[in-house]
Amino acid sequence: MNNGISSSSSRFTITKPFQKSQDSGTKEDVKLELLENQNTGSLDQIDLGFDKNASPTGDDQHVLALYSEDIHLKGGRFQSFLQNVTAYTATIPPANDSEAQPKQEVAKLGTLVGVYLPCIQNILGVILFIRLSWIVGTAGVLQSFSIVLICCCCTMLTAISMSAIATNGVVPAGGSYFMISRSLGPEFGGAVGVLFYLGTSFASAMYILGAVEILLTYIAPDISLFGNVQSSDGTISTAMLNNMRVYGTFLVILLGSLVFVGVKYVNKCASIFLACVLLSILAIFIGFFVAHTQDVPNICFVGYHLVSSSTYDSCLKNDTKLRNTYLTGGHASSVFFNTSTVTLASSIPGLTGNVFQDNIGSFYKKSGQVEEGVTGIQGEIISDMTTSFTVLLAIFFPSVTGIMAGSNRSGNLKNAQYSIPRGTIAAILTTSSIYLLAVLFFGATVNGDLLRDKFGDSIGGSLLASSVAWPNKWIILIGSLLSTIGAGLQSLTGAPRLLQAIANDGVVPFLQFFSVVSKDGEPKRALFLTLLISEIGVLIASLDAVAPIITMFFLMCYGFVNFACTLQSLLNLPNWRPRFKFYHWGLSLLGMFLCLALMFISSWYYALVAIFIAGFLYKYIEYRGAEKEWGDGLSGLSLSAARFGLLRMEGSSQTHTKNWRPQLLVLIDPPAGGVVLNQKSKKLITLASQMKAGRGLTIVGAVIEGDYLKTSVEVDEYEEEIAAVMKKEKVKGFSSCVASSKSIDGLSYLIQSAGLGALKPNTVILSWPHDWKNTSNWRSFIHSVRVVSEMRRAVIVAKEPEKFPDLTSRESGYLDIWWIVQDGGLMLLMTFLLKQHKVWKKCNLRLFTVAQITDNSIQIKNDLVQLMYNLRLTAEVHVIEMQDSDISAYTYERTLQAEQRKEMLSKMKLSKKQSSKEAQTIFDKGHRSRSGSINGISSVASTGADASGGGVVENRLATQSSVEESDGELGESAGSVQLMRLKSRPDEGNVRRMDTAVKINRLVQEKSSGSWLIMINLPKPPTIDEREFIYMEFIEALIEGLDQVFLVRGGGHEVVTIYS
Repeated sequence: MNNGISSSSSRFTITKPFQKSQDSGTKEDVKLELLENQNTGSLDQIDLGFDKNASPTGDDQHVLALYSEDIHLKGGRFQSFLQNVTAYTATIPPANDSEAQPKQEVAKLGTLVGVYLPCIQNILGVILFIRLSWIVGTAGVLQSFSIVLICCCCTMLTAISMSAIATNGVVPAGGSYFMISRSLGPEFGGAVGVLFYLGTSFASAMYILGAVEILLTYIAPDISLFGNVQSSDGTISTAMLNNMRVYGTFLVILLGSLVFVGVKYVNKCASIFLACVLLSILAIFIGFFVAHTQDVPNICFVGYHLVSSSTYDSCLKNDTKLRNTYLTGGHASSVFFNTSTVTLASSIPGLTGNVFQDNIGSFYKKSGQVEEGVTGIQGEIISDMTTSFTVLLAIFFPSVTGIMAGSNRSGNLKNAQYSIPRGTIAAILTTSSIYLLAVLFFGATVNGDLLRDKFGDSIGGSLLASSVAWPNKWIILIGSLLSTIGAGLQSLTGAPRLLQAIANDGVVPFLQFFSVVSKDGEPKRALFLTLLISEIGVLIASLDAVAPIITMFFLMCYGFVNFACTLQSLLNLPNWRPRFKFYHWGLSLLGMFLCLALMFISSWYYALVAIFIAGFLYKYIEYRGAEKEWGDGLSGLSLSAARFGLLRMEGSSQTHTKNWRPQLLVLIDPPAGGVVLNQKSKKLITLASQMKAGRGLTIVGAVIEGDYLKTSVEVDEYEEEIAAVMKKEKVKGFSSCVASSKSIDGLSYLIQSAGLGALKPNTVILSWPHDWKNTSNWRSFIHSVRVVSEMRRAVIVAKEPEKFPDLTSRESGYLDIWWIVQDGGLMLLMTFLLKQHKVWKKCNLRLFTVAQITDNSIQIKNDLVQLMYNLRLTAEVHVIEMQDSDISAYTYERTLQAEQRKEMLSKMKLSKKQSSKEAQTIFDKGHRSRSGSINGISSVASTGADASGGGVVENRLATQSSVEESDGELGESAGSVQLMRLKSRPDEGNVRRMDTAVKINRLVQEKSSGSWLIMINLPKPPTIDEREFIYMEFIEALIEGLDQVFLVRGGGHEVVTIYS
């Protein structure tokens, strides 16, 4: 096994979803792959049986002659392909190879057995038997009906959304986790999946606590290990809490062992547990109608206070036991007893008892109160907790969960697209009707005070639901006990599989340990963690405290299911085609807000904790999680938002200065000997990363010389390598490679076409061509600069970027700006962005500007200081006065050499490599022949001239000796003849430009030699080809001897402003 692909070298395969291999990870979607010369194994696949070497039939050769090659390439006719695809099954195969042998096909399930009944079993649970009557008595019929209706509406809206998602494609095991993760992406899916897992694990604890409560309170109180579990006032005793913990732990171990030994036995018992649930519910509803004919116990009142049956022998005022209870309770209780009547009333009058009106209103009490505002005494039925609408809502909501049971079985259904919506919605309608009718019947048949007696102390510690049931209470007691144990088993069975599915996806790295399954395919590692979490819930020892925790987890899960459907519906992506049509984004949005509202209504602090956990998991998965391509809805949302933003910006005017941000295009070297980036290219990407505070788009591009048809593989590989380096250097952007027969043309194409709409790059970063005099890459460089300038975009030229600091460095020197001409503030903005990065954060900014003798340097400095203040920048300001001295002999000679070299190269007509080598040889010889006359100029240079310097140049030109045409040293080649004809006088303008470059270079070396970064204005590039070479000479003179230099030229727009 390695990558989930058939070992046949020329076959088509379909890789099944959720199959994880050791090398390639999880395969999420049904994928068709044409395999050529691969010798690989597979966890599971469907072989389509196409022979790649099969020849098309005779009919195909004539009828489909146009596509005969396609048919031959794809290995068969389209009809055969369709037949094999329709045979695809979503059933998940066994985890180990030993079970991968052919087996008898498992019978597919229909809507009733596959969806409806499992949902019924998971929804109807312990709350119905031991808490619903108490909720009705406390909240009243009206509010309790509202509680049930709100919870049922929440699950119904979620079921509608789930049905739309589930019918939009195959949904393997994973249920809501799968749907959320594939709709909203791995971050949301993983976060909510973990919360859903925690909710399911805590649900097992709730069912176990419910089973222990039924066992010790109503079936066998004598088996208590810590004394009497019954309290005389209706509250939970300390003995009961300790018994909950001990017996709960025992049940956790027992049920966990059963799940560990074999899940198949658990599944076989499912039908028995379901029968118990249905039989118990039927007995209760029959009891509602015959309650008035049954022999039911009476309840005793002292005044309006219901008392425990253990506080009296007979419900009379002269009963000694009852009298002593009140007379020893203090003065207030004695007065109350003496002034009150003692009455006996029917506990369950039945439908003819006319109690419905009395039970309409709510009776909320604080802990310890016998009625609102009145504290009870020992022996009276008091409230064991403070109650309110929101508290009861949180306790009841877990009783309507379980709606995902059908979708979890989608692989075993005959027609999942048909069964899931109908079965799930029918189950919710059924269970909702049961709950709502139970609320009405409890309120119409049972005395309100007995309804509020949570543990039945007023009727001898009996379960109220069992007292109502017909024909015998043991049907309810045994049935409810078995149903809660069965529900606990289902939770302990499903939760580990959910955790294993999350771990198997690899989206949460720290859960990878739990992705391992045993030889029989059981997630036993995940089971141990589930048992531990369940034990934590058991140690809480209170069903009423565990239920709100479960409520938060499930509400968040349901909320995201609704959000996923809302998102997919609004985006209306081409792939969003659910078979279930009875949905609307408005209903899903309502369901999402309802879930969110219920979370905060139930318990705002629990809600905040759940949201915090989900947020933490989201950011963790985003930062550390494995990348997944699931075609999720958030990707669609991003695309739609990007499209909307681009179209909106397209019609707007030029970007406002306040909104300007550098959209970077980084031009790097083409690959040399493989597809690995050289150090210079990597450092250019690092520099782009250090400017990420601009929050603009970054595109890293390169040009590969050659025909794309021949270099397409190299282009793709290099693009992937660039993307990998960008990820490593934490650059958020895109890579782009183009192939061109000429690199100079390719760079032009890349600069012109990069980006889209308003996100076209406005700043181009490239490196200074090292040793450009001996290579030809300077032509591509200067041409790129000219194209960028012509497009009115900014350009940044980095000299020797390989010497710049990497992301782990922490510099603390100076960032120097040599602001020679106005550039729109680009250099200021760039240094500001760099200083936001931790590499440059500790560096100080210095601003240098050059002034002439006639300028007011003090005023210039004051103005710059004020400008820095208005721009909210901190910088040292220095004004350097540059003397208008004579042009040196060195400048003169360098200019002349540059011009002669350029002229000679244009005349020699040699190849690029030959021209570089030959020219250097000729110049070495020519330099010696001119050394005498150049030395003669030095004395003239020191005599001075007029202010413009033109006189000095003329004097030099006048005294320059001519090159002798008969020079023996230059007569050795045709190149010598060409050199004899070169001009002996440099252009005056070029001499002046060279002089400026040399002088500024001298100043920069003097002032900024120890700085970590130097920014200098890049002079305007030439507009004609003939001046490109001399321009390169000027730039070389400007930055000669300097390390870590940025040559910056603005795009003609202001990029900083003093206004807010």
